[in-house]
Formats: sequence, structure tokens, C-alpha cells
Amino acid sequence: MNVAILGTGYVGLTTGACLAYLGHDVVCVDSDPRKVEMLRQGKMPFFEPHLPELVADASEHLRFTTDYSQAIPAAQVVFIAVGTPPGTNGAPDLRYLESAARGVGEHLGGHFTVIVNKSTVPIGSGNWVESLVRDAFQKRNGSAPPGGTFAVASNPEFLREGSALADSLYPDRVVVGADNPQTSEVLYTLYRPILEQTFSAPAYLLRRDDTTAVPLISTDLASAELIKYAANAFLSLKISYINEIGQLAEKVGADITQVAKGIGLDARIGTRFLQAGIGWGGSCFGKDCMALVSTAGEYGLEMPIVEAAQKVNRRQRQRVVEKLLGELKILKGRTIAVLGLAFKPNTDDLRDAPAIEIAKRLIERGARVKAHDPVAMDSFRQHYPDSGVVCCETPEEAIQEADAVVLATEWPQYRELNWEQVAASMRSPILLDGRNVLDRARLTRAGFRYVGLAG
Repeated sequence: MNVAILGTGYVGLTTGACLAYLGHDVVCVDSDPRKVEMLRQGKMPFFEPHLPELVADASEHLRFTTDYSQAIPAAQVVFIAVGTPPGTNGAPDLRYLESAARGVGEHLGGHFTVIVNKSTVPIGSGNWVESLVRDAFQKRNGSAPPGGTFAVASNPEFLREGSALADSLYPDRVVVGADNPQTSEVLYTLYRPILEQTFSAPAYLLRRDDTTAVPLISTDLASAELIKYAANAFLSLKISYINEIGQLAEKVGADITQVAKGIGLDARIGTRFLQAGIGWGGSCFGKDCMALVSTAGEYGLEMPIVEAAQKVNRRQRQRVVEKLLGELKILKGRTIAVLGLAFKPNTDDLRDAPAIEIAKRLIERGARVKAHDPVAMDSFRQHYPDSGVVCCETPEEAIQEADAVVLATEWPQYRELNWEQVAASMRSPILLDGRNVLDRARLTRAGFRYVGLAG
């Protein structure tokens, strides 16, 4: 099938590469000519494991352009995957979505086209996008398109940065929201190799042994849109819940990792997203929780549980500063090493990264902050040129002469550090394990004062 992808961020580029790998002819459109030129040269605009290899393998069916006219007229399916950042009141900023929808309407071909909202959008956006497309088509062509020329669907993504390709090729489920059978049939045809798992897996992204047929959830537009928000809010709740339990565990002398394991092995609860620590970050959870609360407010509803999850998550970052104050008594003039800047491993994404906010709060209190990240250093220098953070090329350099070290991102490289050696290079060997992933017994033997964020 002929596919157009509008936007080459995490969702757009990943979707385009995967569909092209499956044999569909894909044209990715982005308004940034420098980004498009990078992609044409095989250079990725962000870090995602194995993405360069997949783009290379799919290159026969994958093109990049800034011109809608080279992508939309021939497309049978158009994915809108532009950013929807939070606005001042928590509601998503939809200007990029509006621009994309109007651009699609101006360039529609004469055949039936399915326009897919892949961006995380407020409930009701499908109807709004349809009206924008129809209006743009009418202004350009002098009349409204005949019935059936296009239809809008919702196909939310459930990608995890760092494993986005595997999540695309071997998903837990595919959700399609559409209000007419023809739209659902087109998207079923598009996704059939994934739904039936009939494609040959890339050597660098092997299919799990238990991956067989992928469930397809066919529903109406509004339900599909709500599924995305509800899923991310629920995952946010699990993380904030275990962090709240972690505070109690610390008071009563319990081990939060064992508590999480003990409750997570209950099949009704599950072990995933029950890792206590400094909390979630990234571009999805916070934004989607705010959008869900904002949408509910439009209907006169409150969402106290979702709001509580946000409050607990914000508090975890402040607790890092409070823990360091408790250990060092005075932060002014102290040197703090922060290991990890990206919001999670296997990405260079700094959006709402806990480490960034923690570093800022420490600097505001007069501390000197040295930081290292195995992937996100260049991105950090670019986005935070005046942060006051001293960027170090190695974790050992960041830790040397530090009064305390904070593990902010659980990169596997940090677990393998020679902790015995780095302890000797510090002014005071204090380690705050913000992810509760390091070996407390080993660090204690190495001479560290180990400080967890929970019991």
C-alpha cells in the first residue's frame, strides 16, 4: 500500500520504518529540511536502538520529503504523527495537528484515503480533523469532496522509547477506532503482516517465542482516543503508587523491592511499572495525565486519582534533594555527581527528565553539579547550554572529588562501574540510588554510604 507519514519524531519515523520494512511504500514528511536531509543520508534525529539498521533495510520502500504534494495525493493511508505538546492549562497544543490536517485536505487524491490520527489527541479530535480536512479540500477545489473520498480513524501508539521498534513489530495489541467498515478493512490490510506475524523478523530484532497472532481491537473513534490516555494514566498510577508505598516502607524498615515483587507476582497486578524510584518522566505520562484531567474538566468531572499520581511523581524529585540535605546538611559549595540525564535508558530524550529538574534544584541551592550520560550528552548540551551543569565524558570523571553521587537513570553501564575504585576518588562516598537498582551490599562493602529513595 502507499502510505504517507506526517512527522518524523519517535512515533512517525518508527511507524514509517516498520511499515516500509513490511513492504509498503512509505513517504515521510517533515517541515524541517535539515531533518529530512539527515534522514536521506541515513542519519537519525534521535537515538533509538536499531533504528538506523531498520531504516537502511527498509530504504527501498522509504522516502523523505518536506513536500506534501509528493506524499499525500498517491497515499491510501495518511498517518498524522505530529507533536501535541501540553499547553499552558494542561490541554494539548493542537496547532501542529491542525496544520497537518489542512495540508492533507489540500492535497488529497481522488481515491478513498484513510487519514489516521497517530498522535495522542484529545477525545473528539477525529471529528475535528475530519472537518478540517473537508474544509481545506473544499477551499482548494471549490466543492466538498464526494461521500467516501476520505475517512478519519484513530490508531493510538503504545511505544516505549528504547524499545519502540519491537513494540511496533511485535505489539501487545493494535487499536483501531473507525466509524465505517471500509476504513477498518483498509487498516486491517495495512497491519495484516503484524497481526498475523507473517513477516521475517530482522536479525537484530528477533521475534519473541511467545509472539503469535496480535489482538486487534476495533472500536469507535472516541473509545480509541480514550484508550491511549487511560493506558498511560494507569501506568503512571502504578509507578506513583509503588513510590508512595516506598515512603511507608522506608519508615517501617521494609524492603520496597521485595514488597513490589510480592504484590507484583499477583497476576491481577503484575510486576511491570512497579519499580520504586525518582518517578516517571518523558513526553507521554505527564502530558497525557494533564490532558485527561483537562478533558474531564470540560465535562465538569474531577479526576483525583490521576491528579494524585502527578503530585506523588513531582514529590519524588524533591525527595532526592531532601535526602542529600539529610546526608550532607549543607548543599552550598558541595559537588554532586548525577549519573544519567535521559528520562530512561536507551534513549537520548530529555523531555521532563527527572535528572534535569534535580540538577536545577541542586544548583539553585548552591551545589556544583557534574553529570554523565552514555547517549544524551550532546542533546543536553544543545537543549540546556546555560544549565550550569558540568558535562563529563565518563562517569568516573563526574564522580571524582564529588561529595555525593545520584543515580538518576538506570543505564546498565552504571551497574558495571568499578564502584570500589570510584569510592576512593570521592570526598565523601555517599550514593543515592534513585532507581533502586544497584547492589546495596556490594556498595556498602566498597565503602559507600548507600541511600535509597525508599526502604
